[in-house]
Amino acid sequence: MASKRIPAPTQSSRVRLVVASSVMLTFISFWRAAAIVLNDLGSSAFYAGGIAEEAVGKSAPWLILGVMLFSYAVRAVYVESCSMYTRGGVYRIVKEALGGTFAKISVSALMFDYVLTGPISGVSAGQYIVGLFNGLLIEMGSSHHFHAMVTNAAGTTRQFDVNHTSAGIAIIITLYFWWQNIKGIEESSEKALTIMKITTIMVIVLIGWGLYSVGHYGAHLPPLPTPSNLKFSDSSLGFLKHTSFAKSLGLFGILMAFGHSVLAMSGEESLAQVNREIEHPKLQNLKRAALIIAIYSTIFTGLGSLLAVMLIPDGVRVSVYRDNLIAGMAMYMVGPLAMRVAFRVFVVIVGFLILGGAVNTAIVGSTGVLMRVAEDGVLADWFRKPQRKFGTSYRIVNLVCIIQLFVIIVTRGDVIMIGEAYAFGVIWSFTFNALAMLVLRWKYKGERGAKVPLNLKIGKTEYPIGLACVFLVLLTIAIVNLFTKSVATVSGIIFAVAFFIIFSLSERDNKRRHKATERQMKEHFQLEHSEEVGRDDLAIRSGGVLVTMRDAETPHALKWALARTDTDDQDLVVLAARMMGAGGPEYVDASEQLFSEHEQMLFTKAVSVAESFGKHIGLVVVPAGDVFAAIVRTANSLDVAAVVSGLSTKLTAQEQAYHVGQAWEALPEPKRQFTFYVVPPAGEAESFHIGPHTPSIPASDVQLVHRLWLNMRRDPDMEHLHHSDIVTFALTRLASSYANDRTATSQQLRLNMDEQSQRRGLGAVSRFQDVDDEGPGYSLTAAGTSVNIPEK
Repeated sequence: MASKRIPAPTQSSRVRLVVASSVMLTFISFWRAAAIVLNDLGSSAFYAGGIAEEAVGKSAPWLILGVMLFSYAVRAVYVESCSMYTRGGVYRIVKEALGGTFAKISVSALMFDYVLTGPISGVSAGQYIVGLFNGLLIEMGSSHHFHAMVTNAAGTTRQFDVNHTSAGIAIIITLYFWWQNIKGIEESSEKALTIMKITTIMVIVLIGWGLYSVGHYGAHLPPLPTPSNLKFSDSSLGFLKHTSFAKSLGLFGILMAFGHSVLAMSGEESLAQVNREIEHPKLQNLKRAALIIAIYSTIFTGLGSLLAVMLIPDGVRVSVYRDNLIAGMAMYMVGPLAMRVAFRVFVVIVGFLILGGAVNTAIVGSTGVLMRVAEDGVLADWFRKPQRKFGTSYRIVNLVCIIQLFVIIVTRGDVIMIGEAYAFGVIWSFTFNALAMLVLRWKYKGERGAKVPLNLKIGKTEYPIGLACVFLVLLTIAIVNLFTKSVATVSGIIFAVAFFIIFSLSERDNKRRHKATERQMKEHFQLEHSEEVGRDDLAIRSGGVLVTMRDAETPHALKWALARTDTDDQDLVVLAARMMGAGGPEYVDASEQLFSEHEQMLFTKAVSVAESFGKHIGLVVVPAGDVFAAIVRTANSLDVAAVVSGLSTKLTAQEQAYHVGQAWEALPEPKRQFTFYVVPPAGEAESFHIGPHTPSIPASDVQLVHRLWLNMRRDPDMEHLHHSDIVTFALTRLASSYANDRTATSQQLRLNMDEQSQRRGLGAVSRFQDVDDEGPGYSLTAAGTSVNIPEK
């Protein structure tokens, strides 16, 4: 039966442009999701205790522990919000419930949180390093061998200025991660999981050794946070400094103290960001991740803060170890000094890893929040324009890092000052999120995957008692903080107002620009929206070519593909990946598909290049969290035979192919193999087979198999022998050898590989020596390996 030829699609005056709604994502386990959140949330354990005790006195650990327990309830609010709206995050939830104005206010407060996360984490990392060096200098000063080297003219031990040196270290860390994000840092859940594994070792040793030391010393628990035990510093009283109001109302004093400890649960917003990438079943795994985060943070931050007060003497705890309590704990454990110093060094290393990671998380999180705002047309397209070389949103990254550096320089590395301001963004972002969820309980009565506990149902009406209580506690603390945190109130309000004005003006200008852009897009392109892009959407045939395009100024990959493709026989589709910010949506409604000027130029250039070749193309836009996942999933959906990409400015052709291969492996079945071409601006393109394929076998190896087959077929019992039987047998023997002795087999294989690489010349894939079939045996030299086959 003759196959029916499907006619090629005709090119109309308007080019078909299909825009996907579902975001191309990579998925991670709940363990990795928990690790990502804990890299942010866990960093507060290194500085929250010292900041809280400076503000409210020795009872601070009980308040830190109370905050960690209360964070269970706040986390339940985030879990409910994630179960309702896959897009997640404070901005989207507040916008859905309270409108755009409240959403812009809430995201301004959230930005204040993120912007200060970087400086406080970087400075805290510096405090741990400087504290270690200063401690070592003191120890060296007590030794007569090093006394002269480490003392000054007055005879006192030289010491680094703690705040200024820490600020310098924080600036270096911030600049490092700024450059990494400009280049496009590879955010890896594996990296976060590795850091948390190392941190977990430290936490187990810290808590275990700490509990043993407490029992050995017979240390007492810190005083309970009753009004009489709370000792507020002048700075912690804020605008109430010269009044007796705080001291006359005991409950108000406790609320003040609680507010000064609330920064210990910063990082909850990260849960909403990772939600979209948690693997199926999403809600169940989200709950598991939340439970792991709750238990881990309570033990590490809550119990750790208690042990610090019980172990470190009052005389040095605040004056010496205020900014590095965990390091102080290491020095007051039971055991030899050398062991305690070694553990302190380990604490500093772990602290640097997790706090440094928190700096990067702050940059990525801030960029992600602003990208989400930009996706809704609130932020000007000017900020979204990709960097020419690396393709990143460099202007947003620059803005975030400039603000962070400004904070570090202005505060001069004072952790207490940064911490005071930090709590403003933390508490108000939580409050807006809880308020929005409370409103949504009344607006949308449908079932939810998860709810904050304590819901009273009377008749057909359900009253969210638990959610209302969480909101009221957050609101009360937020209001109290306005009066007791003068630095936070002034700086936070100025920051929030400034960002609100920027967002409002930018949104107004964007609306005008997007109307013009939308009109032009409709005039030149046939816009179609589809949840999942398929061949029917683009009206193309199987076995086509997919070309990725990132920059309108460098269309060399498209030109290369057009020059080698007859579009009458093989369809060609240009793919533009619209990168979603961290914590962006899983699904983008058609009404929210706003085209930037950059995208319009990209599409126009693609059509112009195709017309110059006299050929027709299709265009497809996919929102993506990972560009390689987007490429592979689109290639599989369109059933293409080839994918063509330009050479990356960050990766080699081999590295690009590796990432594409990894994304292909993660695809569910069925999945199609294809050839991946990487095209440099000048020179020859490189091709890679993606998926299982027949390896490129040198002619010498083919000859060797054939000679073996000829020789073995002479045995009467081998008359049904095939060439494939020989290959299967050889591979099975290799697998058995590797299973029995991996080391020896790997060494032999490496030696064989080295011999082959040395004997092969440039351009010589294989060499073989032809020999006569007659004689006592066959001798064949295959790529430098001599094999003798005796005559039967």
